[in-house]
Amino acid sequence: MYTWCVTVVYDLSIPDFLIAILMNKQFISAINQLCVEKNIPRDRVLDAVGGAIKTAYRKDYGTKDQELDITLDEETGLFTIYVLWNVVEEKENEETELTVAEAKKFKKDAKVGDVIRQEVTPMGFGRIAAQAAKQVILQRVQEAERDVLYETFKEREDELLNVVVGRVDKGQVYLEMDRNTVLFPREYRVQSERYHAGQRMRIYLEKVEKTIKGPQLVITRRSPKFVEKLFEFEIPEIKTKVIEIKGMAREPGVRTKVAVSSSDPKVDPIGACVGQRGSRITTIMDELMGEMIDVVQYDENPEKYIAHALAPAKIRVMELDHKSKTAEVYVDTDQRPLAIGRNGQNVRLASDLTGYEINLHDISEFEGEIQEDGTAISAETVKEQTATAEAIAAAELIETNAVVDDLDISAALKTKLKNAGVESVNVLRKMSVEDLTMIGGIGKASAEKIKSAAAQVA
Repeated sequence: MYTWCVTVVYDLSIPDFLIAILMNKQFISAINQLCVEKNIPRDRVLDAVGGAIKTAYRKDYGTKDQELDITLDEETGLFTIYVLWNVVEEKENEETELTVAEAKKFKKDAKVGDVIRQEVTPMGFGRIAAQAAKQVILQRVQEAERDVLYETFKEREDELLNVVVGRVDKGQVYLEMDRNTVLFPREYRVQSERYHAGQRMRIYLEKVEKTIKGPQLVITRRSPKFVEKLFEFEIPEIKTKVIEIKGMAREPGVRTKVAVSSSDPKVDPIGACVGQRGSRITTIMDELMGEMIDVVQYDENPEKYIAHALAPAKIRVMELDHKSKTAEVYVDTDQRPLAIGRNGQNVRLASDLTGYEINLHDISEFEGEIQEDGTAISAETVKEQTATAEAIAAAELIETNAVVDDLDISAALKTKLKNAGVESVNVLRKMSVEDLTMIGGIGKASAEKIKSAAAQVA
């Protein structure tokens, strides 16, 4: 015998045949089938049906305050309804209590504190109960399936899930997840991806929320977090935190840039992510249905980080404004298409990745100076150098009256300088140590002493 209790259960639908055979020997097998198809605990379905039968009885035969108990014969599928009475000394509630004298009509040795079970199953109630309970069963089974769905996936938030596309109907995509059918909303799908029934793929479960309509699963293939989880799954060094993903910028279905660093100097973060002959990165791109991935080296230095992010383009000059987080980047004419990328992808993703607004310019627009070794000096630096040179020249003009006799050196060195025609301190300052050693009798040590003395003259 099975004792019924009132519990909430759920399902999207309950087959009509289950209602039709509710009161015959096929009832239990129908219940078992429902539980398997809907992935619902059997006890919860039985409790829901029991609760529905109680509701139907109270509606047509009993009262709302009556305490009922339902028993089911699992062999025949037949049930029995009982009213429960509490035996008391003085009766206060006519619907739930009996005195000892009244209770002895059902049980000869009844005493205070006993619970009397009185069978009240109406004749021909089976079919009536089945029809009346149908909507209640539907509701209860739906509630139970929602609970099961919520409990199943709540603990799997922030995980990758393996799913199968169940069907595609008029632009709507339905996924099969652990025997649950879930709608895959358009806003969380990648526009360029095409889905077909039976297709296996992964999705990222961002969160699970309870709503009035039931649990809401936020599943996506668009989020950068989806790509991050794929990296964690395919690259053991990321899972063990030897390699860390420092940043990610993504245009779903088109391109993703991932910045990585390694805590172990022996581990190349880019090489580990790419894998031998590109095996690891290829697996990730296949899951992303061909989306391109750039793995770049993270660097604490913003200038180097931006240069890495703009690869494969080569940078000639970069001017950063850390306060406004902008970067003026100059490249050779043939490098500009690489830096910009198709439809501006490369520079746009590099900006998102580094957090700097990157403005690209042709090197011909650079107002500074390009040196013989190819390095560039910004216009600001040129101005600073020019100002410094002008200041030095002005200082030299002020010192035109200083002569060799003013130097703190020996009289012999002063004589040698004068004999060589060097009498002005300004002239000395323009001469190098090597120039001074060309004067007879002045060695390197003496030349350095002369230069030092010349620098100290006011």
